[in-house]
Amino acid sequence: MPLENEDRPSDSPYVHRVWRSQASGVARMTSIATSNWELVFWEQHGSVHAAVRGPETTVSSVEVPDGSASFGITFAHGTSMPHLPAARLVDSALESPYATATTFTLRGEEWLIPDFESAEQFVARLVRQGVVVRDPLVDEVVTGGMPELGTRSVQRRVAAATGLTQGGIRQIERARQAAILLGEGVVPLEVVNRLGYYDQPHLARSLQRFIGRTATELRRPDAAAQPLSLLYKIGDPAGF
Repeated sequence: MPLENEDRPSDSPYVHRVWRSQASGVARMTSIATSNWELVFWEQHGSVHAAVRGPETTVSSVEVPDGSASFGITFAHGTSMPHLPAARLVDSALESPYATATTFTLRGEEWLIPDFESAEQFVARLVRQGVVVRDPLVDEVVTGGMPELGTRSVQRRVAAATGLTQGGIRQIERARQAAILLGEGVVPLEVVNRLGYYDQPHLARSLQRFIGRTATELRRPDAAAQPLSLLYKIGDPAGF
């Protein structure tokens, strides 16, 4: 396979997913929209890089160097870094100014680069040092909870922690879920009914914007097409 992905869930309330990827013989990848921010490490031509990558509100095509290896920590909704406002990270990435085979710089401090197995221990150190904080209300709201706060207060806290609106997060997550269902063979009309789209054209527009594939392309993948970035099933999103 040109792009081999592996991912796992996490028991940390700060972490949504941990993943790693190996590229072989692929030039570009379709990066699908995501409502979470990530800390990503990759090796390219013998050099190690690290970057904070924010939520992506639309699909894009990105270069994937042949033979490159990458590893990432996808953070849960509500987790943020006070020194990097979430709104600043949306549809952008900030690369660490310094990285070696074993260390990188974040918030002006040097940190050991974690691996696939030690991600949670690394995040726990970030939490202890105040680099990463968490607003549990945000994760509760995104997963369908009903906090006893006014709508505007909730909206402000979601935007502050994620850089996105509740509606924006919902649209992205619904499109990702639709792509998974279509890939499993569910017919488009059933996806429309199950996830609350108005009709099939509404589903088609959502897929084009957030996934970069049609329903037919997701149901019958073309081996010659650009591979998709990580798409994983975590259960039906709340409210769908």
